[in-house]
Amino acid sequence: MWQQIEFQLPAMRRGFHLITDQVEAALSKMTPVSIGLLHIQLLHTSASLTINENADPSVRRDMEKHFSHMVPEDQPYYEHIYEGSDDISRDCI
Repeated sequence: MWQQIEFQLPAMRRGFHLITDQVEAALSKMTPVSIGLLHIQLLHTSASLTINENADPSVRRDMEKHFSHMVPEDQPYYEHIYEGSDDISRDCI
């Protein structure tokens, strides 16, 4: 059986955000299955999706600190600025 659903996440500030509730809400609209494989496609050019166990909130804080250091906002060498000068660095999810 193949099922597909499309849903939108609300606009979020730069950072790492939990989206489990939104994914589960979208899945609840589908026919229940007992076993399967979930594929999530993020349709945004500069956003990313990570999967973590969420056992310790410090993991998200550490990732945010690392990415803020490695990918600072408003760098003059960024080419992908179609949606604003900080677009490449603000959409880590």
